[in-house]
Amino acid sequence: MRKNICVYCGASTGNNPAYAEAAQQLGIAIAEQGRRLIYGGGNKGLMGILANAVLDAGGQVTGVIPERLVEAETAHHGITELEVVPDMHIRKARMSELADGFIALPGGIGTLEELFEVWTWSQIGYHTNPVGLLNIQNFYSPMSQFLQHVADEGFVRQSYLNTLLISDSAHDLLNQFDQYQPHNLNRWAK
Repeated sequence: MRKNICVYCGASTGNNPAYAEAAQQLGIAIAEQGRRLIYGGGNKGLMGILANAVLDAGGQVTGVIPERLVEAETAHHGITELEVVPDMHIRKARMSELADGFIALPGGIGTLEELFEVWTWSQIGYHTNPVGLLNIQNFYSPMSQFLQHVADEGFVRQSYLNTLLISDSAHDLLNQFDQYQPHNLNRWAK
């Protein structure tokens, strides 16, 4: 079982109530399955909903937040463990270090940046953990279509594109994580 699940998500709730519901359901699933949430340490938006759902279901939460966001009063001080780090680069590295798998819920450019960075890190061998999208209300479907276009145009190998796990169900995605086998895609082979 992949115990420590890093989740990237929005610091807002978005326009569709289904996003908040999905964050809550993912949080409950993480706690009920005896996993630990690793996330960005915020108390607002989907981040706060997710962390509170894990805590309310009896789970453990580790947040990693840069000093700048603590100063902006967005830190969640009620979680199990809050690590304050100097900047975003250290935050992302620390979250990756703690995690056994990575999930992106709906979010904005910060969520997308974190998703693509950690997925790139798997491509070049910095980690061998699964990366997945919780595709609530088809939020990530347009991006998935674009990524297929990128592969069709020869900029991403189809075998690597297939490593990005996608589901609209928290339980299904976590199950895929537990079944995940790292791929040796030998990116530099011709």
